[in-house]
Amino acid sequence: MSQKKFGLTHWPNAQNILEKLNDLVNQPVRTLEKDKMADYLKYFESKCKKSKEITDRAKKVIPGGVQHNLAFNYPFPICVSKADGAYMWDMDGNKYIDFLQAGGPTLLGNNWGPVREKVIEVLNECGPVTGLFHEYELKLAELIKSHMPSVEMFRMLGSGTESNMAIARVARVYTKKRKIIKEGGAYHGWSDQFVYGLHIPGTGNYEAHGIPHGALKYTQEFFPNDIEALEELLKRNEKKGGTAAVFLEPFGPESGTRPRVKDFCKQARELCTQYDTLLVFDEVVTGFRSGMGGAQGYLNVDPDLTTFGKIVAGGYPMAGGVGGHEEIIKYLAAGVESGKHRAYIGGTLTANPLTCAAGYWAIKEIERNEAYYKAAIAGDRLIEGLNKIIEKNNLPFVAYNQGSLCHIETAGAMLIDVNKDGALMEAMERKKAMGEMGAAMMAEGMITLAGSRLYMNMMDSNEIIDEALSRFDRIFSNIQN
Repeated sequence: MSQKKFGLTHWPNAQNILEKLNDLVNQPVRTLEKDKMADYLKYFESKCKKSKEITDRAKKVIPGGVQHNLAFNYPFPICVSKADGAYMWDMDGNKYIDFLQAGGPTLLGNNWGPVREKVIEVLNECGPVTGLFHEYELKLAELIKSHMPSVEMFRMLGSGTESNMAIARVARVYTKKRKIIKEGGAYHGWSDQFVYGLHIPGTGNYEAHGIPHGALKYTQEFFPNDIEALEELLKRNEKKGGTAAVFLEPFGPESGTRPRVKDFCKQARELCTQYDTLLVFDEVVTGFRSGMGGAQGYLNVDPDLTTFGKIVAGGYPMAGGVGGHEEIIKYLAAGVESGKHRAYIGGTLTANPLTCAAGYWAIKEIERNEAYYKAAIAGDRLIEGLNKIIEKNNLPFVAYNQGSLCHIETAGAMLIDVNKDGALMEAMERKKAMGEMGAAMMAEGMITLAGSRLYMNMMDSNEIIDEALSRFDRIFSNIQN
C-alpha cells in the first residue's frame, strides 16, 4: 500500500504523549522571561498600529471586537489584508507564516489559484446562489462517495455545527432512541446539545450558558480513550431506552489535543454494533487532511455517519455536510411534502453553486497534488525540529503531530483534571500563559491557533519550516527557569 495514500506517515505513540502531557500539567506553568515578553508586546504597539485602530473601532459594534473564535486576540487581534499560499499579511504590511490556515480548510494553501479560477467561472455563469439544483451538488457528492466507502449518500450543509445537529436528529429518527454520547473535551460545534464537556473533560455544562438544562438532558460524556467508560454508558443506557449515537473525533478530542490510542476507534465500532448504536465520525478536521479516505480510511473503521466541514468547501463559505449509509441518511431527504417520516433540516444558502464547485475542485486538487501527504511531511519536519529545541532547552513542553495536524503544548490549559482543588483557576492561569505564548509566536511572524495548534498545508516547504524553527528557538530560549 502506497505511503502517499495517507496524510500520516506514522501513528504517534499516544500513550507516551499522554504521559508527557500529564507531566506538563503537574509542573508549574513555564512562561517567557518578563523582559522578553515585554519586548514581544512592544511589537504589537509599534508594528500593528492599523490593526489596533480598526479592532478598537470594532469593539464598539462587534461583541468582543472579533467575529471568529479563532481570531487570536492577545494583546489585540491583528487585521489581515492579504493571504496567499503559506503566508498572510496584516493591514500594516507585516508578513506571517500562516500555521492557522483558517483553522484547517486550506490544505492547498491560502487562495489556491486553480480552485479560485473555477469558482470565478461559476460566479460569472450563474452567481453564488440560485435556490435550485446545480450540477456541482451531484459532482461533489459523487466525488466524496468515490473516496469514502461509508458515504453511500451525502447531503451538504452550512457548517460542521449544523451537520452534527442534523446527525443527532437523523440518528434519533432512525434508531428511535434519544441519548447521544460524546467524548469529554471534544468539539462538535456550538449547538445546545453539544456544548457539553467542552474543551476540558468532566466540565459538563460549565460553558453552556443560556442553554436550558432540558436541552442537555440526553447528552452524555466519557473520558477520552476510556473504552470501559464508554461501554459502561452504553450498558446503562440500554436499560433506559438505549443510545442513538456515539460521536467521536477519530484522532482524539479537540483535534487530538488528547491524542487517540489507535485501537480505540475499532473498539468503539465493535461496541456500537453490539449495542445497536450508530457510530459517528466527526471528520470536519480530518476529512481529506488525513488522506482522501479521511481518518476512517486510515484507521480502516466504517462509521455509520460522517460529519464534514472545512476542506469539504476548500476554504470557501458554507462548509458542512453529512455522509453515511443510505438506509440512515435517506431520512434527510429534502423537499416540502408534509407527513413524510424524516429528520427535517434546511438552509437557504446550503449547497450553493459557489460552495459545491469550490469543494469539488479543492478535493480534486488535493488528490492531484497529494496535498495531504506533502502537508504531513511538513508536519513531521516541524515536530522533529520542535522536539530538538525543547530538549536543548530542557523544557517540559510536548510537541507531536498526526500528519499535518500539529500540537505544541506549553501550558496544557485543556488538560487539567477538573477533580483537583482549584482546577478551574489553574486552567485560567494556564490559558493566560498560552495566550502569551501565542502572542510571542505572532510577534515572531507566525500565526497559530492560540499558540498551541498548527495546521500544515502543502505549500509549507523545507525552507519555511526551517525558518519557523529558528523563530521557535528564539522563543523557547527565553523561557523562565
